[in-house]
Amino acid sequence: MPHPTTYRFSFGPWNISEGADPFGPEVRPVTPHESKFALYRPLGFEGVQFHDDDVVPDLDAQTPAQIAAKSVAVAQMLKNQGLTPEFVAPRLWFAPQTVDGGYTSNSAGDRQYAWDRTKKCLDIAKAVGSKAIVLWLAREGSYIREAKSAKLAYERLLTAINQMLDYDKSIEIWIEPKPNEPTDMAYVPTAGHALALAYASQDHKRVKGLIETAHALLANLDPSDEMAFCLAHDKLGSVHLNDQNGLKYDQDKNFGGANLRAAFNQVLVLEDGGYGHRGEFIGLDVKTMRTQAGSPVTAHLKNSREIFLLLVDKARSYDRKLVQQLRDNRDYEALEMYTIRHLLGAR
Repeated sequence: MPHPTTYRFSFGPWNISEGADPFGPEVRPVTPHESKFALYRPLGFEGVQFHDDDVVPDLDAQTPAQIAAKSVAVAQMLKNQGLTPEFVAPRLWFAPQTVDGGYTSNSAGDRQYAWDRTKKCLDIAKAVGSKAIVLWLAREGSYIREAKSAKLAYERLLTAINQMLDYDKSIEIWIEPKPNEPTDMAYVPTAGHALALAYASQDHKRVKGLIETAHALLANLDPSDEMAFCLAHDKLGSVHLNDQNGLKYDQDKNFGGANLRAAFNQVLVLEDGGYGHRGEFIGLDVKTMRTQAGSPVTAHLKNSREIFLLLVDKARSYDRKLVQQLRDNRDYEALEMYTIRHLLGAR
């Protein structure tokens, strides 16, 4: 690449959290979103990831006028802080109408709720100046396979995507695959599934993937391969970098904290794939440890960004000529040793 990428970073307000989990309450004071926005630039971040109700709290109870007014107010707050809204995602896993999924629910009324909520999300995205919405299809799956017709479910997902493309002629849709949690078995578990839906849509150039490290690891796949697959199709809308210690619950550990070599390979793929040259963000989706004291806690964001940039330096000093020579010779033992020594700073 002739000019190294200067990376831009983003995170969501939920990444500065109060530490609650399914087994315990909050352990830190609440930090209002407005206060969080002031933390972005000093930490080296300029992009904000949103759920629709991060922009408009209690969204379902608001009138169209109230939604519009709140969206405009948030847009001004972002402008005041010099921040960019990277995406807005419809939160389709909290409401009672989404207990069986939204777009794939067996209830026609619940499917209508999902579409109405999605339209609100699209309107909010336009109002705050975001070019994309993210579909994390949280409950679009089943707990037992007999509960839904999988074929019909995929058809319904494709219909919903086409409706979004029709509703907003400029928005991009980034599908974020995950194999499980909160559903037992999700319908779009991998990048391959997401891109298949993209190509089946009526305007595939506006439908892309968002790859999260932990989600790929939960599918027992290599995150760098998932990213590379999307890059090969020019369909990597964004990334959520974090880490995961095995096939457990979604942990959102600090990037590189559990699998440093895997993290290096993700950075290497992004570097060599030209990711970021068009302004794409390096999104971080990391949770601080519940034991961390203070308010607000931001060390996990700062540390993950620093680890990424340290690995960028490693990727840029990685001897590509030597690597190619070792590939040509199929001397993968030597290639592995060179990689490990390089990561360890050995000479």
